[in-house]
Parts: sequence; C-alpha cells; structure tokens
Amino acid sequence: MFKNGLEPWHIIVLLVVIVFLFGGKRLPDATRSLGRSLRIFKSEIKSLQDDDAPATKPGTQNTANPPAPGTESAAHPETPPRVDG
Repeated sequence: MFKNGLEPWHIIVLLVVIVFLFGGKRLPDATRSLGRSLRIFKSEIKSLQDDDAPATKPGTQNTANPPAPGTESAAHPETPPRVDG
C-alpha cells in the first residue's frame, strides 16, 4: 500500500498546506521558538550526561564508591589486615 512512502511532491504539498494554515507571519516565530526549545532540550540532555560522568580526577581518591570489605589492606599496604575475632 505504501511502497514509495514519502515522495518529494508529498513534502511540497505538506509545506504549502502549512503555509496556508499558519500564514507567512507566524512561521518565522514558530521556527524560532522551536529552535530555542531544541537548544534548551539539548543543553538539559548534556547536563544529565555530565552528571552521570565520574567527577574524580586522576590521582585523587574516589570517596563515592568505598572499597569492598576486606580489600582495605590491598588499597593501603601500610595498614595491617583486619582480623575478626
């Protein structure tokens, strides 16, 4: 039924209908606000990705994820192993 899908003349007809519906004066404002919205969305996505990235620098200790129990002596060789008794 939809073998050819969206052809170039479909896009032209769609653009003509949009211009008639919204008028020439509203289209620049609508595209401007759409661009602003996309910019805000993009910056929010980037800030979410930055929040997920590890915040530690090389050479600093990560205190967010403490070592597993029993591995303290491997991380600090000068500390004697813990004996439960």
